[in-house]
Amino acid sequence: MRPRRTRGQTKRGAQSRSMLCACSRAGPPPKGPRASAIRAAQCRAISARRWGCGSPRSVSVRTVVDTAINYRNQRSERAVAVALRESGVPREQVVLCTKGGYLPFDLKRPHDMHAYIEETWIRPGVLKPEELVDGCHSLAPRFLDDQIERSRRNLAVECIDLYYLHNPETQLGEVPRPEFQRRLRAAFESLERACTDGRIAAYGLATWNGFRLEPDDAGGTSNHFRAVQLPFNIEMDEAAIFPNQGGKTLIEAAREADVAVFASASVLQGRLTQKLPQPVRDQLAGLSTDAQRALQFARSAVTCALVGMKTAAHVEQNAALSRVPPLRQ
Repeated sequence: MRPRRTRGQTKRGAQSRSMLCACSRAGPPPKGPRASAIRAAQCRAISARRWGCGSPRSVSVRTVVDTAINYRNQRSERAVAVALRESGVPREQVVLCTKGGYLPFDLKRPHDMHAYIEETWIRPGVLKPEELVDGCHSLAPRFLDDQIERSRRNLAVECIDLYYLHNPETQLGEVPRPEFQRRLRAAFESLERACTDGRIAAYGLATWNGFRLEPDDAGGTSNHFRAVQLPFNIEMDEAAIFPNQGGKTLIEAAREADVAVFASASVLQGRLTQKLPQPVRDQLAGLSTDAQRALQFARSAVTCALVGMKTAAHVEQNAALSRVPPLRQ
């Protein structure tokens, strides 16, 4: 699977203790209204009792920012750094999430991909050729260490609150399942070391095609696995209805394991922001836009529903949903 392009409005909501979360993915470095928009799109705390950089946070209102090093050739992470600096939001009020796994370019796609990979990753010893899948993805510990350092520089932070392995199932396209499991285990061990070193506070999995790992095997209190991210919306509601996690749905199993669930594609790349069927609108009455209705559906079932927004108006419109209680379970 190739890295996905940036979307307009996107992602997810939360349980009773959480509100609307903002997803910052792309665009040039925000200035003026766009920088202050991040401050406006705040959400109630996702429980910081077990993860978050620094000492336990006493504040109850947070901004959740979700990005990835490969989004727009590292521009997204750098734009987040500028926006946070200009907004004046205290660091302890931001839950900063990013991802690693795909080989990122630096501002633009190189003309010679093979030469770029050789010069940037292979020759310096960051990657071995056999650790690269589909010419774009790796879970190698040295590579992940390198990516964490690059993301810390891009984001201008000492510690990243939540670091995801980005679409790890990409590996299954070229390696057998036992080798995939070995690579995933080695990646987890590398991320545990990063937690011990204070470079990240917690880690998780961000997947698109499906979730194959049992959350109760990956979570618990003896490690820093704290979250999963996967598509969840009005049309893609499998996480709430398919009992594919030992007889439980993904959301049920994650809740029992105390693993946070972050919903991506909450508005399905903008497709759910207009022309929702009338029966759906009737079920989600009292909201002014289809985007709010789509987010209300997603946020009510998970820890936090992410949504990518390009304008301050969209931020204000979607953040208004934080004043509306989530749907009852």
